Amino acid sequence: MVKSAGGRGKLGASVVPEVDAGAYLALVSELKAKISQARLRAGLAVNRELVLLYWDIGREILARQQHEGWGAKVIERLGADLGRAFPEMTGLSPRNLKYMRAFASAWPDPAIVQQLVAQLPWGHNIRLVEGVKSETERVWYARQCVEHGWSRNVLDHQISSDLYSRQGGAITNFARTLPAPQSELAQQLLKDPYTFDFLSLGPDLLERDLERGLIDHLRELILELGKGFAFVGSQYHLEVGGQDYYLDLLFYHLRLRCFVVIELKIEDFKPEFAGKMNFYLSAVDAQLRHPDDQPTIGIILCKGRNEVIVEYALRDSSKPIGVAQYRMSSALPPQLQQALPTIEDLSREFPLMAVIKMRMEIESALRRLAAARGAVELPVGVASLLKTLQSLGVIIPGTEQFLEALATMNQAVHGIDLDPSKAAEATETGGAFLKAIHTLMTN
Repeated sequence: MVKSAGGRGKLGASVVPEVDAGAYLALVSELKAKISQARLRAGLAVNRELVLLYWDIGREILARQQHEGWGAKVIERLGADLGRAFPEMTGLSPRNLKYMRAFASAWPDPAIVQQLVAQLPWGHNIRLVEGVKSETERVWYARQCVEHGWSRNVLDHQISSDLYSRQGGAITNFARTLPAPQSELAQQLLKDPYTFDFLSLGPDLLERDLERGLIDHLRELILELGKGFAFVGSQYHLEVGGQDYYLDLLFYHLRLRCFVVIELKIEDFKPEFAGKMNFYLSAVDAQLRHPDDQPTIGIILCKGRNEVIVEYALRDSSKPIGVAQYRMSSALPPQLQQALPTIEDLSREFPLMAVIKMRMEIESALRRLAAARGAVELPVGVASLLKTLQSLGVIIPGTEQFLEALATMNQAVHGIDLDPSKAAEATETGGAFLKAIHTLMTN
């Protein structure tokens, strides 16, 4: 409808169309995104120029000290002179100038500084220079920071726990049981040993104690496992042949796009552990794996292992299994007390985790409902289970709303980043639908 400026719609008067509310909100959302992206680019550009400036200053100091024999005292004098010339800059203190000199000495290659190091905040660069002496390791940590968006506290924790040496160290059969691209990525994701320094458990612990401790420290566990692990559940129930089985820990990996089963053992590795894991992986592939998912991976975490025994146990297994050790300390070292990540540090992961966990619970509940209502065959997938239930005359209240949320859940399963509000909405809708399923099962 078109109205005149005076609201009477007279012939010849200038007319102004009404503003469509949906179109306006879309415009506001688009402009907010553009402004946020521009501010982010500006912030990154400022950081990049600052880091390059500090590297250039450090390189000049090094050159003068090497070629003209200037001593360390010149840095004190230089800091005072530059501070008077640029009183608004806080980074020209003698202490920071010494960091600049060490920074330039640690990174002599301008190409690496331009392409990699300049992407990191100055505080990250100081930690890398102070904590990592090998240039190869320093480059590796820098790349991990850029790729995973580590905060400085997370970087400090990873360096302190010697992540570089532990990465990719588990014994696996991935090269034989997985296609080449996925096998290489999966191998690099596994560590040996895993460090559970955040646990304070006595020497007489049970496997259940270890599992409970890991769940109680879920965010620290996620950090140690690495980016991409989305928690599905502990003691996850599977029914096979009319018998009940429970997986210690079940995850979904967003990059590998597969389920990951973790079994915890408080003793050294035994060959029978591999046989049990092979059985679990077959069950998960049959009951939970979706057509687009990659084969499920198993990780056996043991107190210790004999490499020859592990290699023999995995040699003829048709399922991808890795065996790694874990280590704990009686208390968290003081230097790591402030190094553990906050929820904000891992905020990009947790919206996906909640949505994926809800989706898995709904599929499991639908499977139980279909079996209870006499379904002969239980298909894989939420949509297929809903069709099966519909053919049995079972209509679940709220199905239409849930199907809208299911699209969001499927995006999460396949590693697509979600807006936190959209993830929360899908989780809330899924919770209501899950409650409706449970109500039908009790009636």
